[in-house]
Amino acid sequence: MNRALAVVEPTDASKELLREAGSLAEGVGADLVLVHATTDEEYSARRKAMESLSNASTKYTPGEARAGAAEFARDLGEEILASFDVEYEVTSSVGDKADAVLGAAEEYDCDHIFFAGRQRSPTGKALFGDATQRVILDFDGPVTVLTA
Repeated sequence: MNRALAVVEPTDASKELLREAGSLAEGVGADLVLVHATTDEEYSARRKAMESLSNASTKYTPGEARAGAAEFARDLGEEILASFDVEYEVTSSVGDKADAVLGAAEEYDCDHIFFAGRQRSPTGKALFGDATQRVILDFDGPVTVLTA
């Protein structure tokens, strides 16, 4: 492992996964890339909430959403990875989570992905899609998944 991608979310499972990724990266001398993907649904809900404020004079743009997601990833990296001797950088996106993860892994030449998934039934995966499953199937390398 030379460079791994860790998908960060505001969950305890994601924090635990980032600790594991940091420990493993430190142990093998690898770098990390932290990515936080804001889904279209999350962006739309936040935009509507911000636009509904009576004194809101600006719109919530996709660029602002990406900047906020990158700031979240950076903050989580500072919190969790401070005790590890590991280099990391952050990236973010707005849109489909699987596309964001796979795109960032390719862009940063990552050879391992750490992903905090959620448990879904096969029917749930078929109906709602499953980013974790898609990443596992489409990434050409190891994927470590922690489910809560």
